[in-house]
Amino acid sequence: MENSVCCSCQKPKATLECGHCKSAVCKNCAQFLEKETFSFLPTLPAELSHSTYCGSCYDAQVAPQLADYNQTMEEAKNIAVFFKTQTKETRLLKRKEKPVKVKDCPDREETLLRLAFLAAQAKFNGLLDVDIQSEKVLQGRYQTTKWSGTGIPVQLESKRLLPK
Repeated sequence: MENSVCCSCQKPKATLECGHCKSAVCKNCAQFLEKETFSFLPTLPAELSHSTYCGSCYDAQVAPQLADYNQTMEEAKNIAVFFKTQTKETRLLKRKEKPVKVKDCPDREETLLRLAFLAAQAKFNGLLDVDIQSEKVLQGRYQTTKWSGTGIPVQLESKRLLPK
């Protein structure tokens, strides 16, 4: 890319390029997006796959999706989770949906949060029959653990959860 004028502040020698609109942008005006920002999404949309954005593209493309992502993350933290050992409490709830699955997570808490995020993204407020398993992986002399889990997303109603 040749030296050009920044699309935001009109200063010369803009060294970066917006990933979405391909216009020149200087380092002070550029909005940077890390890969880990949307790490819980199963597939990353094309407009979020770039690392550098100009101000207008960031406001139009990234900011609304980032707000939705953060809202879904907050909903995921408030999802009711019932493990496989708690089937007595959930025996009357219907299990219509297909189970959601995650794998290759670094720890148990992230596995549970990823399951809850997938359920919240599909507009459910509960997970039934959650089963989280660990697997030891040997890499040379180092040992790590990979976690995987499954759960059935459900829409819980308070009358079914409250005792009579």
